[in-house]
Amino acid sequence: MKAVLLSTLVYPGAGHILLKKYVPSLILLAAASASLYILISNAFTKAMLISEKIINGEVQPDMSVIRNLITTYQTPEEVQAINIATVILIIAWLIGIFDSYRVGLAQERSQ
Repeated sequence: MKAVLLSTLVYPGAGHILLKKYVPSLILLAAASASLYILISNAFTKAMLISEKIINGEVQPDMSVIRNLITTYQTPEEVQAINIATVILIIAWLIGIFDSYRVGLAQERSQ
């Protein structure tokens, strides 16, 4: 159960480290980290562009205006990259949870 909780609450692959399954752990950690990097860097870039427009006085600091700017500055390629990164992150997290449960259960049975 510790491995499942680590994979669920901490990070995908953390439970596999506890179970001493390092290769699956590295794969899950890499997939989740790459996905998070894409999502965070995209959000940071958008935030910087919008904040520059607000500082320069081009845009009013109104939430509805900012929301419209967020959606209008996204190209179809960016939307696709965000969607793919989100799906990969969710899949890595779910695989981490269920596989750490499976591996932990198999280790308990063998002992």
